[in-house]
Amino acid sequence: MTDATDGPDESLRPDDGFHVFDTTLRDGAQREGINLTVADKLTIARHLDDFGVGFIEGGWPGANPRDTEFFQRAQQEIDFRHAQLVAFGATRKAGVRAEDDPQVAALLDSGAPVVTLVAKSHDRHVELALRTTLEENLAMVRDTVAHLRSRGRRVFVDCEHFFDGYRANPGYATDVVRTAYEAGADVVVLCDTNGGCLPARIGEVVRAVREATGARLGIHAQDDTGCAVANTLAAVDAGATHVQCTANGYGERVGNANLFPVVAALELKHDRRVLPPGKLAEMTRISHAIAEVVNLTPSTHQPYVGLSAFAHKAGLHASAIKVDPDLYQHIDPERVGNTMRMLVSDMAGRASIELKGKELGIDLGGDRELIGRVVQRVKERESAGYTYEAADASFELLLRGELQREEAGRARRYYRVESWRAIVEDRPDGTHANEATVKLWAKGERIVATAEGNGPVNALDRALRSALERIYPQLASLKLTDYKVRILEGSRGTGSITRVLVSTSDEQGEWSTVGVAENVIAASWQALDDAYAYGLLRAGVEPQE
Repeated sequence: MTDATDGPDESLRPDDGFHVFDTTLRDGAQREGINLTVADKLTIARHLDDFGVGFIEGGWPGANPRDTEFFQRAQQEIDFRHAQLVAFGATRKAGVRAEDDPQVAALLDSGAPVVTLVAKSHDRHVELALRTTLEENLAMVRDTVAHLRSRGRRVFVDCEHFFDGYRANPGYATDVVRTAYEAGADVVVLCDTNGGCLPARIGEVVRAVREATGARLGIHAQDDTGCAVANTLAAVDAGATHVQCTANGYGERVGNANLFPVVAALELKHDRRVLPPGKLAEMTRISHAIAEVVNLTPSTHQPYVGLSAFAHKAGLHASAIKVDPDLYQHIDPERVGNTMRMLVSDMAGRASIELKGKELGIDLGGDRELIGRVVQRVKERESAGYTYEAADASFELLLRGELQREEAGRARRYYRVESWRAIVEDRPDGTHANEATVKLWAKGERIVATAEGNGPVNALDRALRSALERIYPQLASLKLTDYKVRILEGSRGTGSITRVLVSTSDEQGEWSTVGVAENVIAASWQALDDAYAYGLLRAGVEPQE
């Protein structure tokens, strides 16, 4: 079995005295409408690590091939700078030794340095769901925690249905916490699995259990009463030092405690450092990027990170804000990477453009004219349907194009497209043929390439690749890894504006590009065009045209 892997650089992480634990890839993925590929999960994990959470729960290795593959690839492909990877699983089966349970073995084989075990803490669930005795359930918790600890794993225990179980049988629920903690669990997490509790009750129970057991406690709150964030903060007030959340509140039924307002409240309202320095300002970008990966429209009214979180209409508010923005805003929106808006429109702030530029290694400081021009371009294009939150590569191409215009009077290109076309042929036997032709100029040479594919976009991708590889062999390793389509104006039916997001890999990393048009093929072409241009930029090729 695999030994525990080394964690990230501890100097980059907040103190271990408080944990921000993200479970988007497991619990969040249970939301209706979310179906994550392994590539999606890897992308989200990178975003979460970039945000600075301490723990990323990747799924249940051994329970399904997708999660098993994720753990294998994550440790090979992601250099975690802030987070530790966490494997989720259950305690051993009744009547089976922990060391003989294949499910427990899969947790060790995942290589994750941290394991979260789900344990029953409601007596009725033990007897009816597990069909075992209360005593055997305690032994299952004790044995599994001890076994994993003996193999060098850090262990957290999620007490499922804890608050309902505590109401029915407080003595037994408390015994489960005590047993897990005494067996070596670092944190015992009290779960409001059905989401039915309110903040006052959460605080009362957390205090009582903490006093009775001396255990380090965490909180996992579902949002069925709309109180998951409040319940999480109430648990922290009562002494919990580990919060489990999901990005944008994704989760089963109505969702989980939302990572972003929880973290913002802890940092800005409780004055508790839970992220690495400077990362709170990345919150809006991270929230929107993850929303794009799961292919859900970001909530415009989400606290802190929503498009409308700091939006103000004309009238009394607008007049006051012209005097002092603090009169109608509880924080400076730039602290969470958002912007104040006086009108209902898409608007990018100077600060966010400068921040993103620095992240890309481009210093825009002091050039107000250039920054203003980029802001205007982003504003115009986002109002047309583009999104750069999850298409960093397209944004970098836009930004570098503006820099080149300032320096040389025009944006330089790797190639110039003369024309392209895609044909779908419906054959009498019910099959379809897809063919694309691309005509372009590169390094003074006119190139015409035709290719077939399993769809018009695939045919275009192959034709463009065929044309460019003659001049740029560096593109041979490029691979389209994901393709997402979103209709932006549903009322217009087949004539609606379409946004396409394409993810591409060169075996060293992955990037995303965006295209928008009334025609889905045209939008796809734009995203593909950017994807190949960015691939050449990554390869260090100088533009020619």
